[in-house]
Amino acid sequence: MVKSINFTGILSNKAEENPDFYNWNRVRVRYCDGASFAGEGQNEANKLYFRGQRIWLAAMEELMAKGMGNANQALLSGCSAGGLASILHCDEFKNLFPETTKVKCLSDAGLFLDATNVAGGHTLRDMYEGVVTLQCFFPQNLVSNVKTPMFLLNAAYDAWQVDQSLIPSLADPHGLWRACKTDRSHCNSSQIQFFQDFRNQMLDAVKIFSESNQNGLFINSCFAHCQSERKDTWYENDSPRIGNKGIAVSVGDWFFDRTAVKAIDCPYSCDKTCHDVILK
Repeated sequence: MVKSINFTGILSNKAEENPDFYNWNRVRVRYCDGASFAGEGQNEANKLYFRGQRIWLAAMEELMAKGMGNANQALLSGCSAGGLASILHCDEFKNLFPETTKVKCLSDAGLFLDATNVAGGHTLRDMYEGVVTLQCFFPQNLVSNVKTPMFLLNAAYDAWQVDQSLIPSLADPHGLWRACKTDRSHCNSSQIQFFQDFRNQMLDAVKIFSESNQNGLFINSCFAHCQSERKDTWYENDSPRIGNKGIAVSVGDWFFDRTAVKAIDCPYSCDKTCHDVILK
């Protein structure tokens, strides 16, 4: 594990890189439990101990004691597994503060779907089955029930899910998807439709969530993953946009109630502002 991590994107302390949140107190809780700080159980036979929930509680207890409890405003954010953690712990985070504190949550690339892979299987379901209660772990089953205002930032063709869930090597033993996976210009029409079906599943998953006035949404048609903590995708001149509005401005508009943000991109391949992840 690296000893230090650069604070970039939404964690930056530079106004020119992060205009709405640069002067906030910012804390990064290192991910270490493998289950989005939600585990609480053990398997004695295999000497496996899941203590994510206890780690979360200990971290929050320390932060509240150091002054976080005096905050006028608080935003719980995270990307990837941290984005899922933001969903799982959002209401719990809100309950740490007095009613007078403005508390919201941002989930970046945390919308992991129980999707069908190219072989017809369910990679993530198989991975977690027997370890967690699946209905309570897939965010598509949870987001509509979160009471605290939340913003979902997600690439419609999330690069991690494409690589690890939709087209893992075990699901493509003959390499029929290899060229398409690494370069979409090599995809045939049925392969492109497979990606569009995944996007449609994501949009269906957030339909009820998006109907709430307190929630925000930015789903761009990119093959990306984690866009809030990267300098190039958060607030640069060429950062990703939907309708000429970038991610940082969209999140800021939503958090500070400047305007409602329910941004859903057109399907691939119309968006030319993407910073796509190159898969290997």
